[in-house]
Amino acid sequence: MGKQIKFGIIGYGRIGQRHQAIIDGHPDCQLVTVCDVQEEVLKSVSAPISTFTDISAQLAGSDPFDVLSIATPNGLHAQHAIAGLRAGKHVVIEKPMGLSRKECEQVLFEALQQDRQVFCVMQNRYSPPSVWLKELLQSKKLGQIHKVLINCYWNRDGRYYQPGSWHGSLDLDGGTLFTQFSHFIDMMFWLFGDVTNIQAKFSNLNHKDSIQFEDTGQIMFDFEHGGVGSFNYSTSVWDQNLESSMTIIGECGSVKVSGQYMNEVVHCHINNYVMPELAVSAPPNDYGGYQGSAANHHYVYQNVVDTLKGTGHIATNALEGMKVVDIIERMYQHRVCASLRNE
Repeated sequence: MGKQIKFGIIGYGRIGQRHQAIIDGHPDCQLVTVCDVQEEVLKSVSAPISTFTDISAQLAGSDPFDVLSIATPNGLHAQHAIAGLRAGKHVVIEKPMGLSRKECEQVLFEALQQDRQVFCVMQNRYSPPSVWLKELLQSKKLGQIHKVLINCYWNRDGRYYQPGSWHGSLDLDGGTLFTQFSHFIDMMFWLFGDVTNIQAKFSNLNHKDSIQFEDTGQIMFDFEHGGVGSFNYSTSVWDQNLESSMTIIGECGSVKVSGQYMNEVVHCHINNYVMPELAVSAPPNDYGGYQGSAANHHYVYQNVVDTLKGTGHIATNALEGMKVVDIIERMYQHRVCASLRNE
């Protein structure tokens, strides 16, 4: 592959524009085309980048590119990925990879048929606390893991669920676990593996006029490798996000990370262990100046570059993206008292 990897973006909302900022800031990347169904948003795209309102026209356009970056509504991710793969493109897919395991399997099948890579955007794995947790667990310094408690309490109100938006739609949004908290399901899977014996309760407490699914959930489960876990969440926090935290209780110590994106270590007490000084979370300013979870997208694109140039290996592949969707799907299926639509 040549010096620069060429990208096309489909979906030019806030997330798509974030992808452009990172592509524009990377010396080995070049954005050549953007697609969005809303012509108005494309007016801000400057030449020589070509614009389209239809993915078929974008993929068949006269400006060739290597990778399709997908930042469309959740319910469109799988079909856009399949279209890109069939056109010979590698794909970068924002979370979630799809809204069902079946959709994800179709993407994976097409990727294998076309011999193309699927990069799933799981940028929270790259934060310094996440890297530290992974190394800590692999070293077995916590011993046997007894319990993992994950709490995610965010605000999503009328400023987010606006009339006419895809947010809140069961078909395009999928549910709170898919849109708001799938990154933390991914973190849980990445660190502790798969879950079983799921019990869950979901409620729509504060958004009955704006969403077709739950805004609050309580989920309990066992880890297949031992230990128990719970995932508690809500988007009914008033005015602003409260926290996303993970507490780990092990045989030889306990750890807690918190902050809006699990980006701060707030407790570390482990037998015969000294907490190391972690790297700073924020990326260089030339990647768009984003904070929190958004700050780590540049690692995703660096992995795309390294993988396609043959200097590295894919870090978050289609199988992992599919597994996160599989876990969320099973959590929704194992509810003991819930309605995913308005009551």
